[in-house]
Amino acid sequence: MSTTLPTPPASAKPHVRRATGSDLDDLVALEQRSFCSDRLSRAQYRRHLDSDSALVLVASANHHLFLGSAVLFFRKRSTVARLYSLATQPEARGKGVGAALLEAAAVTARRRGSRALRLEVRTDNAAAIGLYERHGFRRIGRYAQYYEDGADAWRYEKTLD
Repeated sequence: MSTTLPTPPASAKPHVRRATGSDLDDLVALEQRSFCSDRLSRAQYRRHLDSDSALVLVASANHHLFLGSAVLFFRKRSTVARLYSLATQPEARGKGVGAALLEAAAVTARRRGSRALRLEVRTDNAAAIGLYERHGFRRIGRYAQYYEDGADAWRYEKTLD
């Protein structure tokens, strides 16, 4: 069943907050709509929501319309945070949701003592690559056959100083 969600107004800046257990259904539904493979499961999201080493952020419009999510990982004694996942409702793409999530991820990582934020992105995902590069990420490597379907990934990093 495909549900079309209302599109946020162009002038509305998404509100980003830490996800809670009550967001679990929306997170799983967004994961299903956003990715064909390499999806986070309900159990994984549940673990991340309760973990000290993970942080799940959600973006919404007017504090109720669920627009996107980001999953960050932190390792003890490491100054590098990892943006593991960034997902945006298809109807909300190009409306600042990804940018708001990236900004919140960088701010949160800085507050937790991280000096850099890293991520992987499919080499064929031009929209995501453009978003990351516009927000100060630079390409630092490549992983062959990184994804479940055999696609390669670029590795990116942003310095948070």
